[in-house]
Amino acid sequence: MHAELSSPVGASATPVRRRLDVCLVGGCGHVGLPLALSLASAGLLVGVYDVDQAKVELVQSGTMPFVEEGADQLLLEVLGTGRLEFSPSPEILQRTDTVILIVGTPIDEFLNPSLRVFERVLADIEPSIVDGALLVLRSTVYPGATEWVEGALAARGRQVDVAFCPERIAEGRALVELRTLPQIVGATDDRAARRAEELFSRLGVRTIRTTPREAELAKLFTNSWRYLKFAVANQFLIMAAEAGVDYGHVLAAMRDDYPRAADLPGPGFAAGPCLLKDTMQLSAFDGQHFVLGHAAMLVNEGLPEFLVRSLASSEPLAGRRVALLGMAFKAESDDVRASLSYKLKKLLWFAGALVSCTDPYVPDPELVPLDKALEDAEVVVIGAPHARYRGLDVGERRLLDVWGIVDGEIHL
Repeated sequence: MHAELSSPVGASATPVRRRLDVCLVGGCGHVGLPLALSLASAGLLVGVYDVDQAKVELVQSGTMPFVEEGADQLLLEVLGTGRLEFSPSPEILQRTDTVILIVGTPIDEFLNPSLRVFERVLADIEPSIVDGALLVLRSTVYPGATEWVEGALAARGRQVDVAFCPERIAEGRALVELRTLPQIVGATDDRAARRAEELFSRLGVRTIRTTPREAELAKLFTNSWRYLKFAVANQFLIMAAEAGVDYGHVLAAMRDDYPRAADLPGPGFAAGPCLLKDTMQLSAFDGQHFVLGHAAMLVNEGLPEFLVRSLASSEPLAGRRVALLGMAFKAESDDVRASLSYKLKKLLWFAGALVSCTDPYVPDPELVPLDKALEDAEVVVIGAPHARYRGLDVGERRLLDVWGIVDGEIHL
């Protein structure tokens, strides 16, 4: 099957086979698409192999499938250059000697890493990877996965250079951070490292050379450290609230012109597709001895329960109308993966509350407009601190806002 060369939006596409500088496997997702756009805008001919045909068609039409700052305009610009093309077949990988695999290691129902998806994708693409190619693993992987891939390919008689170059971007800031943050390059040998360094040098960033295992742990340590910091902030919030103390005032006093407390984050939901997952992967790697990670999970995952208890402490929730504002896992995002707002919604429902949910970005047909959610609400709960909730007039309604987004104060 021949891939089609992307044409300017609205123009017809002419089937063309040509050498590509790089191909991204899973290139229409939150990690892959910003990277594909950045590489294409840097002058590379970029192929995208993605089996989600609906998402591919959306991108080919010039529409971003998710919110990403600056991506709407860049997508149209890149499509207009013809440097981006798509295929639902792994055969497109035969036309390049550089492949970026954007498939990570999820955790299963027991919070242990699962390599099955990773193994299936590798089996799918391996026959189409040319000998002598560079294979860059991009998404977070379980420690040792890079060496496993090297061994698996070698066992099949394949000569492929392998490097682990973890993505380090924050959703929503990808296009900026891809061109500003240094790139870790984990490789066993110098040739694979040099090729990966040359690839990312096209984005104008410096590289940091490590071994694959060092790069794998660097990514897991980074996300686990962030998860731990959020847990500390949330534990402090709960401790202060249970002592009858305004934590917002405590936090302001701690930070006021005092640099050693400047890095303490504010409280809020620590959610999304990475932080909990990567903390649990690190724990599994350490034989479940990462007790700080387990404790952080209990605090962060327990924050919704604490909020429901806080609401129920003044008046039973049964029959009360609650407006839950913000269903994405973070501000200014439409990504609901592992969002704790949905967990909070379920807990409120279990307690008998009548919950109306809204979000300006999330395309969920069950959500209602903001004014509709507020219409009969007795309680307003901020689930994601979107900027448009700043200065919101909630009237006499009970406000629950651990973020302090509405008026700068934490409300419990």
